[in-house]
Amino acid sequence: MPARFVYWMNVSVDGYIEAEAGEHAGPDAPGWVRIDEQLHQEFNDRARAMSLSVEGRIVREMMDPYWPDARSDEDSLPVEREYAEIWTAQPKILVSRTRTEADHHTRVIGADGDSIAELARIRAEGDGDVGVGGANLATQLLDAGLIDELLLFVHPAVLGRGRPLFDPPASGSRPPLLLDLLETKAFDNGVVLHRYAVQR
Repeated sequence: MPARFVYWMNVSVDGYIEAEAGEHAGPDAPGWVRIDEQLHQEFNDRARAMSLSVEGRIVREMMDPYWPDARSDEDSLPVEREYAEIWTAQPKILVSRTRTEADHHTRVIGADGDSIAELARIRAEGDGDVGVGGANLATQLLDAGLIDELLLFVHPAVLGRGRPLFDPPASGSRPPLLLDLLETKAFDNGVVLHRYAVQR
């Protein structure tokens, strides 16, 4: 059985992943994103179950060096240090046109047409769930028919503008993406997890 590509994202009720460009660039989440210890533990548990992580450059630069450094940061919460260990140790693929190397168990592949073909091969030959981070990368995988699941943490906020969960198609239009609901889970801070399988 092939691996399953899982697009994992924090999203507003109206379907945006950021209100302003670059608002996730630093270590602090924007004000509309509610991440407390309970939700962070959910992130940890979901991340630990992934066999591999595939990241675009922007997501990678948001994660590194923050999370590797957090492993030994005494000011970090235990749940944050736990996630830092998970992320640092997990095998990763970085898709980038500008970077040729990265550490922390990371393989780099170029962000061009061949990179999507290479990810298709990895999916076909792999197993388990593969976390996908980054709207640009997820959109390319969606248009190639390679997204298998959406793992959406819906935060109780209406942004009214910003970056959508998926970018518009590069050319023409795409048919509606039909989904099957696999799981929902509500958290004390008002965030609700929605997990969907993509219909084939």
